[in-house]
This record gives sequence, C-alpha cells and structure tokens, in this order.
Amino acid sequence: MKYHKLRAGEASGTYVMESPVTEADILQMAQQLAMSRLSKGRALTEPKQVFSHLQTLLQYHECEVFALLLLDSKHRVIGFRELFRGTLEGASVYPREVVKIALEHNAAAVILVHNHPSGDPEPSQADRTLTTTLKNALNMVGTRILDHIVVGYEGCVSLAERGYL
Repeated sequence: MKYHKLRAGEASGTYVMESPVTEADILQMAQQLAMSRLSKGRALTEPKQVFSHLQTLLQYHECEVFALLLLDSKHRVIGFRELFRGTLEGASVYPREVVKIALEHNAAAVILVHNHPSGDPEPSQADRTLTTTLKNALNMVGTRILDHIVVGYEGCVSLAERGYL
C-alpha cells in the first residue's frame, strides 16, 4: 500500500499507523486496499470477497456509478473501470461503450457493477433490462457477463444468484 500514514506490520496482512488518521483517511485507505484486491492478475475465487471490495469502492458515492470488472479467460482481473456516472436516481449506460471497453482490454468475461445511492441494493426492472441488453451486445463479440452486482450500504445483490443471467 502506498499511503504515507500506513506501513506494513510484522505479521502478514497487518498495518501500523505512523500518525493519527481521520475518518476520511480510513475510508481512502479502505478504498485503496479494495482496489489492490481487484488489481490486474488477481484470480476471483471468492464471490463474497469480491462483493466486499466492490461495496467498499462504491457504497459511499452520492450519484449512481456504473463500472466494469474486466476478466481474462481464467477469470483473473484485467482491470476495474468506472464507465458512467449519473444522478441520484440513475446513470445512462451505453452498450456501445461497454462493448468498446471490453474489446480494448481483450476481456473474455466481465462483471457489471453499479451502486444504488439510496443504500438499498435491490435490483430494479431497469437493472434487469440493462443486464439483458448488455448480455446480448457482449455475446456478439464473445465476451460473457458473469454477473451484475448492485451495491448499497445495506449489502450487495448478485443478479446471477437471483437467476437473471
């Protein structure tokens, strides 16, 4: 971790604070740690851990944010890309741009992610429709959608677990 108030501790996975920190510092450090857990080359094996990292990254946004977790053929992370930002109620998502990013990164698979600023991660009908639209668009170029995860501070909901994929 590259954070000036934090250094690695003696035991693996522990950190030592070098000076007092604020709540904002803690949130920033948590987000940096979550991003490092979703960094290039990481294999995604534990869905619950992935949910936790995504929740850390997106739950505090005041507007809706739509992002892509891009994966290779072995479901290792290529990258995490925030694509669209919207308002409190929604974000405009353009299938053409999603396909373009997937192709640019040579992604074999993607996980769609967006937050609900209300905090309630329950997927809307619009979320389900968007998933189908993007699934059809990405299928045309050979990229699979593994999941669409809706993030709120109350938790995360997987559309795949709900049977919408």
